[in-house]
Amino acid sequence: MKIASWNVNSVRQRQDLILDWLKRHEPDVLMMQEIKCETAQFPAEIFQDAGYKCAVVGQKSYNGVATLVRGEFETTTDHLPGFENPAARYVEVRTQGVTLGNLYLPNGNSGGEEGYATKLAFFDALASRAQSFMQSETDFVLAGDYNVCPTAEDCAPGALGPDDALVRPESRAAWRRLVWLGLTDALRAVHPTGTAYTFWDYQAGAWQRDCGLRIDHALLSPRVAERLIDAQPDKEERAMERPSDHVPLIVTLKDPAPTA
Repeated sequence: MKIASWNVNSVRQRQDLILDWLKRHEPDVLMMQEIKCETAQFPAEIFQDAGYKCAVVGQKSYNGVATLVRGEFETTTDHLPGFENPAARYVEVRTQGVTLGNLYLPNGNSGGEEGYATKLAFFDALASRAQSFMQSETDFVLAGDYNVCPTAEDCAPGALGPDDALVRPESRAAWRRLVWLGLTDALRAVHPTGTAYTFWDYQAGAWQRDCGLRIDHALLSPRVAERLIDAQPDKEERAMERPSDHVPLIVTLKDPAPTA
């Protein structure tokens, strides 16, 4: 089972890039963030023609998430329970026995301390969702743009100031509380050390200087983590013409063992 997460930074501007990527990689699931369009304007037909059904939660010009699935699925919720904010930042589906939460966590750098509090509130609601899954022994993956660099190694030297919301101690503590519920950071389980950036700013030659950030993550529940084969960012996608500033994070899992 191949699952990918990608902040596409406008699905309509990059639909040809996305279609090309789907053809080359053939994931079972693609979770997209920052689709930047209302649900009705989402180009569902082109993805359906490519073999993918869609679960979409959009809004005009900003935010928005969409999950593409090959095969059957059900949408379990179109918002993050417990997060009292109207922004389109979460959609959750279940397919092949796994619940997949597709999330776009608030950046936290705009709106002053109130904006930052919204970021932490999303983390709290996400932790509650994960905890409820753990208690019900649900197999799940929470993937998307978390807008947090968990450690110093996940942020290129000089890329961000110490007060940036992506590296503030409270952001990293919220990430750790989530992981310490018993989840596995898929990429670090496979590549414990070293740079593995998923984002390079459009400004100041960040891509050319490899001044990147690891802010797109996939967290796996225990039984799903036992199936982990590989996890890596598709760095080559950032070199495409008119790319997103993020690249896909690809997670490959063994097929589940047959039940007796």
